[in-house]
Amino acid sequence: MSKNYKHSAIVLGMHDALVSQTGIIAGLTFALADTKLIIMTGVISAVADGLSMMASNYLAERERTEFRYAFAAGIYTGIAYLGTSALMMIPFFITDNALRALVASCAIAVIIIFLFNWCVARGRTLWRRFAEMLGICVGVSIIAFIIGEVAKQFLGI
Repeated sequence: MSKNYKHSAIVLGMHDALVSQTGIIAGLTFALADTKLIIMTGVISAVADGLSMMASNYLAERERTEFRYAFAAGIYTGIAYLGTSALMMIPFFITDNALRALVASCAIAVIIIFLFNWCVARGRTLWRRFAEMLGICVGVSIIAFIIGEVAKQFLGI
C-alpha cells in the first residue's frame, strides 16, 4: 500500500467537514441566530461526525488493506475533520453576532479550500479543483439555509 492513503484520508475528512459543517452552521445561523446554541450544536455535530468519519474510513480501508494502514487512514480522516470543523467554529466564539460569525466561517472555509488546492493541485488544475470544492460547499450551504428557513417557519421559531 502506498502512502497515498494519507492524502486521500485527509481529503476525505477535510472536505466532508467543509461541506457538512458549512451546511450545519449556515442552517443553524438562520434557524436559531444564537451563537451559544450554534456553538453547542456545531461542536456536538463536529465531534460525532468526525468520530463517525474516522470509524467509517477505518472500516472501508480495512476491507482493502492491513490494520496499520486502515487505522492510520481513520486517524488522518478524523483529525482532518475535527481540525477543519474547529477552524470553522472559531468565529462563533469571538462574536455574538451569528451572521457576522457565519460570514467569517465561510471566509475561513474558502481559505482552507484555496490553501489545500494550492498545496495539492499543480498548474491549471488549481482553479478547477478550487471552484469544484467551493461550488459543492456553497450548494450545500444554500440547501441548509433553505432547510433552516423552512424549519424556522414550520416550528414557529
